[in-house]
Amino acid sequence: MSSLMLEEALGAAQAVATQPARIERVLRELARELIAQPPKLALTVARGSSDHAANFFAYLVMRRLGLPVVSLPMSLVTLHKAPLAVSGQLAVALSQSGRSYDLVDTMAALRAADAKTVGLINQTDSPLSKHCEWVVPLCAGLEESVAATKSYIAALSAIARLVAHWGSDVDLLEALARLPDRLEKAAHVPVSIAVDTLLWSDSAMVVGRGLGFAVALEAALKLKETCAIQAEAFSGAEIRHGPLALVEHGYPLIIFALRGAEQSGLVELARDLRGRGARVILAAPSGVTDRDLTLEVGDDPTLDPILAIQTFYVLAARLAKARGLNPDRPAHLTKVTLTH
Repeated sequence: MSSLMLEEALGAAQAVATQPARIERVLRELARELIAQPPKLALTVARGSSDHAANFFAYLVMRRLGLPVVSLPMSLVTLHKAPLAVSGQLAVALSQSGRSYDLVDTMAALRAADAKTVGLINQTDSPLSKHCEWVVPLCAGLEESVAATKSYIAALSAIARLVAHWGSDVDLLEALARLPDRLEKAAHVPVSIAVDTLLWSDSAMVVGRGLGFAVALEAALKLKETCAIQAEAFSGAEIRHGPLALVEHGYPLIIFALRGAEQSGLVELARDLRGRGARVILAAPSGVTDRDLTLEVGDDPTLDPILAIQTFYVLAARLAKARGLNPDRPAHLTKVTLTH
């Protein structure tokens, strides 16, 4: 049985393939301005899945470019009218709809304070776009399922493109050109073992680290909203500082062990937890032994999280159906959340 969520997730490769023709010019121009007038700080403004994309942006920008990035609590602006000194600094809003009041009001205030405002927005005819000096279309097209999938993948791809131009990284740009093909492969990775492991679970933990933490955050959210599993995301380092006490015999965890300096520690964590009797789904590339879910890899490790979440979306859509749920219409949720 299919679902809109699954169909839209499978459309992510096409969405990413359309991006170069539509956003390459604006990204090059934005990158030139950021290089000519470098900010000393970047703020991200986002909620939900878009905030998980912002986490990817923050880690990638700090790691590749050395610019500190902070997630801005919007209530500082919308409720407390805090006088933020942001003149000349970068403010990046990420949104699927561009209609939530707090995002719109926050970016309006930041632009009035002379911040350099950028919006990565799927619906570019939205109120949010009016308050962004630079608007980068995500190119995901219409998403009808409440659970965002292809728009999240499109956001990560657009972020990687921006950072590649900003850092004059030709190798990353070349890897991005092949990303649609890699996404097609990632969408057809066998996931039945993971579905069977989580089928009767009421709770779970999702673990990642580095760029992979954005995957863990998004996966935990999708398990909650589409599969009714009380899932929480933790860093592979943070889980040992308290959350490990909840892991009893039979407790399910998904550990995303992507390529990079973080991988060995995550694989070791998986072994430790299996030794305690936990039901671990180790999601890792083919070079990692004892993996349960084989992840596709990109032509640049920066793109591995995008491929990992593509595979997970297929898993989540199928798991929801197996649990007798409709992933397109989660209880109590709407496609556009209007918060103040």
